[in-house]
Amino acid sequence: MGTRDTRSAIREAALRQFLAKGVEQTSLREVADEVGITKASLYYHYESKADLLAAVVAPVLFVMRDVADGLTDAPRDEEDVRDLLRRYLVGLLNHRSEGSLFVRDAAAMSTALQSMLPELMDLSNRIHVWLAGPDATAEATIRAVAAVQVLGTALAPDTQVPGTTDEELERVLLDAAMNVLRPGTIGTTRWSPVGPGSTR
Repeated sequence: MGTRDTRSAIREAALRQFLAKGVEQTSLREVADEVGITKASLYYHYESKADLLAAVVAPVLFVMRDVADGLTDAPRDEEDVRDLLRRYLVGLLNHRSEGSLFVRDAAAMSTALQSMLPELMDLSNRIHVWLAGPDATAEATIRAVAAVQVLGTALAPDTQVPGTTDEELERVLLDAAMNVLRPGTIGTTRWSPVGPGSTR
């Protein structure tokens, strides 16, 4: 097994262990045993549990970074907003297992990922600011933050949303996030709440 394959196998085993037992309850020896390597070999690839945990959840950071880096100051309309929310949501759904650790083990995650928190906060803030629009009111800012929080429901454990498919989650959460943003101003375009007689 090559170095890249070994690192990938370690991340996959760690994710399974973290999901099954929790971050704090999982030992690196258990991860190494599942991969079939020694603990010393694991330390060659990842210096600590925090280092390994950061590698496991890195795809979620990449999603946020990709969305935030694509933001521009150009005027935007409702479809632009919906497209951004969709890209963010699909990214979360594609890495639902990794992202769910932020919900399942929030305390352990915040402690272990101190080095990542500044960038996570910065990326979140950039997305919130874009959604709220220029010269945003307090209400617009609150709605922007709340809309992103709605999308975070995609990371909820299956026990909270049993029997749902990714397609259902995408449809329901995207509509819910858009409804949180209504009524309001996004850039220079205003739209009305969804209701009788309204159109999308």
